[in-house]
Amino acid sequence: MRPLVHLHFPRPISYRTAQTLQETLVSRFLAHKRDPTLAAPPPHIITAEFNPVYTCGRREIGTVSAEQQTYLQHRGQAEFVEALRGGQTTFHGPGQLVAYPIIDLRMHKLTPREYVCLLEKSLIATCARYNIKAMTTEHTGVWTTPDDKIAALGVHMRRNITSHGVGLNVNTDLWWFGRIVACGLEGKSTTSFEREGVEGLEVSDVGKTFVGEIGERLGLDAIEEQDAEEFLEQERQMAS
Repeated sequence: MRPLVHLHFPRPISYRTAQTLQETLVSRFLAHKRDPTLAAPPPHIITAEFNPVYTCGRREIGTVSAEQQTYLQHRGQAEFVEALRGGQTTFHGPGQLVAYPIIDLRMHKLTPREYVCLLEKSLIATCARYNIKAMTTEHTGVWTTPDDKIAALGVHMRRNITSHGVGLNVNTDLWWFGRIVACGLEGKSTTSFEREGVEGLEVSDVGKTFVGEIGERLGLDAIEEQDAEEFLEQERQMAS
């Protein structure tokens, strides 16, 4: 079995930078499906922190008014982006771990529902590593109580190739979530490791923990870590 390739961005990036990398990797998987003589890519997972950005899910594309977008952008301090993932409007920013697995579900004999469960279990196990008890509820995501959400899920699949993924709040400024009805759920709030009393963590370290939990559940013991910025630069040089 090939290793799980962990592409990590060492500093906060724009949403579009991660999107470019996602699209590059997904296109490789799709190319292999069209032409099986091409080498099958290994499973990848991208981890990053984003500059402040609100993203809406595919069902909301075209429905968020210009006035609401301006409000969310908060005098240019945040971006607003329409995404292909499932779910509704959410926030990503510094202090939050964003993780995007790019895998072929068929290679791992997973149904879409089983894949979502795998992400949830990996998030819960990651929280447990830091003595935070988390759970699932009837709503999507991972929660510390039925009313406090610590991680959001929003995935996209094309021909069983996954993209997008999870956002896990480590030491995120939760003020940003107060500007939206997070994930469309009235009366619910957002929490973080820091709010739960776990302070002083680096998001990159939590990212490594989460990648390890994903690898374990995929049956991949070997994890190959690469600098995502260097990976993208190599891609640019090859394309020029």
